[in-house]
Amino acid sequence: MTHPLHLARPPGGPTPAVTPSVAGWTYCGLRIVELTPGGSLELTTGSCELVILPLAGACRVGCDGREFELAGRPDVFSRVTDFAYVPRDATVRIESAGGGRFALPSAEARTRREPVHRPAESVAVEVRGRGAATRQVNNFLDPSVPIADRLIAVEVLTPEGSWSSYPPHKHDTPGPGEARLEEIYYFEIARRAPAGHRRVGEGFALQRLYTADRSIDLCAAVAHGDVVLIPRGYHGPSVAPPGYDLYYLNVLAGPAADRTMAFCDDPAHAWVRGAWSGQRADARLPMTSAAGAVVIAPDGSGPGTA
Repeated sequence: MTHPLHLARPPGGPTPAVTPSVAGWTYCGLRIVELTPGGSLELTTGSCELVILPLAGACRVGCDGREFELAGRPDVFSRVTDFAYVPRDATVRIESAGGGRFALPSAEARTRREPVHRPAESVAVEVRGRGAATRQVNNFLDPSVPIADRLIAVEVLTPEGSWSSYPPHKHDTPGPGEARLEEIYYFEIARRAPAGHRRVGEGFALQRLYTADRSIDLCAAVAHGDVVLIPRGYHGPSVAPPGYDLYYLNVLAGPAADRTMAFCDDPAHAWVRGAWSGQRADARLPMTSAAGAVVIAPDGSGPGTA
């Protein structure tokens, strides 16, 4: 039996959709849409802003009389992707000639923004951590990207045998240096195969989530297409076992006036950052790019420690 905060993808079925009512919180959500070749989907955003993020495949997005062609990618382990932002109170149509899988992270929005297409080359790719805790973060909608009202989302790639989202950290207490945020982890996994190829959809990873009083205490084996909800508490590590590369999409939103990923490390493990001094970043990273700039975080921390 899975933990209530671990939403496992049923065999052969779709990833469970997350809405505020499903999660028991207020702000953020996520839907994974799979379209067959020539397929389409029309939806209304209501009070939520959202992003159309290709996970596998390309699509056309129509919103407010505008049309965006998203080049997408074969899979999340092959390339950084372009994406489209669409505002609240809008009707959106997604069409895919070749079919594909698309993530729709969302957040309750206070104000209505403009639809935007952002090219893959605009996405800042960051390498965080050191040694076995090195990971790649694609900051496509982090707080520095000013197109959204509340929604924050980033992608994280962790090569086989490494840890990410480490040291464990939390965003649940508003105050100096920390903000209250709801967070979703959506996972994809690929088995390493000969000649550098990957078999996307095979394998597992590990995800840890806990509170200081252990009222939440989760250590889950997550599979391709699974979701873990983070209502509060320390999250991390996310572990890619030998033989399997790990991807996850982080979706965050909260009540703060400004978009922020401010966090607090678990005091029991905060010392780990200092232990990285003198270690090198994993030479396998970045795993992907869109020929844009790559930033190496000088101390391995980064604004959200994904």
